[in-house]
Amino acid sequence: MHFYPQLSGPRSRTIAADLVVVLLIALFAWSGMKVHDTVTDLNSISRGVQDAGTSVQDGFKNVAGAVSGIPIVGGSLSDSLGSAGQATGGNVVAAGRQGETAVNDTARVLGWVTFALPTLVLLAFFIPLRARQIRGLTAARRALHAVVGPERRRLLAMRAAFGLSWLDLKAYSTDPIGDLEAGRLDPLVAALYAEAGLRPPAAEAATGAL
Repeated sequence: MHFYPQLSGPRSRTIAADLVVVLLIALFAWSGMKVHDTVTDLNSISRGVQDAGTSVQDGFKNVAGAVSGIPIVGGSLSDSLGSAGQATGGNVVAAGRQGETAVNDTARVLGWVTFALPTLVLLAFFIPLRARQIRGLTAARRALHAVVGPERRRLLAMRAAFGLSWLDLKAYSTDPIGDLEAGRLDPLVAALYAEAGLRPPAAEAATGAL
């Protein structure tokens, strides 16, 4: 399996595309972490609620301790104040803790969504294109790896002249049919190999293959 073209230009572009995808995924991960941290900052409100509830509880406890020494009614009054402190401040503390848990859960979900959603969209678009390119490179190298003798070179040139688009051939030949007719095969063979991302075989090797 071949992952990158042999030619420097297509190879550089492919590597650059891979790096861009990796950097985008890293950016999405950073964005998810920032969203998570920003949402968890709301926990300061929940902690403030918990502190307020704790202060109420402490206040009732202090008063209950102060009145506990009163004869006859001190004990029952202290118990009543303790219960009142638990019913008011304790409920406030519990509500603050629930709020903190809800904030943490929301931050976790939003962070993952911020990271996963664009990442999945990007990979859903990129992976099929990249997989098709890898399959094409692998198939082309298997088909074109053989020793290229004069007859095979002529057939490859014909494949280029008749199979590639005029736009693909433009950079190599202004008259592909004329080059094929005149036996100028090197530009056509180079165009065919370049279309597959491969370096063309040397003309000397083709001559010596007979």
